[in-house]
Amino acid sequence: MKKYFLKENIKYYNSPNVNIIDNTLEFITKSNTDLWQKTYYNFQHDNAPFIQTTIGEKYFSFTVKVKYFSKRRFDQAGIILYLDSNNWLKASVEYENTEFQRLGSVVTNNGFSDWATVDISANITEMYYRLSRRENDFCIENSLNGTDFKQMRICHLNNALNEINIGIYACSPEKSSFKAIFSDMIISDCKWMEHK
Repeated sequence: MKKYFLKENIKYYNSPNVNIIDNTLEFITKSNTDLWQKTYYNFQHDNAPFIQTTIGEKYFSFTVKVKYFSKRRFDQAGIILYLDSNNWLKASVEYENTEFQRLGSVVTNNGFSDWATVDISANITEMYYRLSRRENDFCIENSLNGTDFKQMRICHLNNALNEINIGIYACSPEKSSFKAIFSDMIISDCKWMEHK
């Protein structure tokens, strides 16, 4: 299986500002947009713009390259799997300051988000992500070159039982706006091998 994400039936959420050329998408963020549910900060944000397609296969991988030009704290651009406001996951680099940024992922089950991160250099402006599905378990990976992927996390989404929505997002939780370029967006056979 090999499908090009932008050739599928894509849907737009929260009015993303995008320009599509061939299999590349330029995304301009809107200020004061984010995704988060309750945990620790006790706020609920559900207004990040994103683009998704619906996929019914129980075993697949979705890979995308993101080039980003962040300007402000918490700016982020990456991949998303969004079922509804209480059940979703995302992975991205989140800008922190001129010295470091946070490569991380958020998983939200039943209205509560968690956040797992590792600090990386602020000089990195490109990242590949790969999201793999094995029924309602998922593996999120990242790569600097699109070949050598490293595991970020394995997680479970309670309500990812049948069809799910996968795609890309970019947002600026503070008063900011920046450009992210998404390319090499491929849905393929599952690259996450069964554990034996």
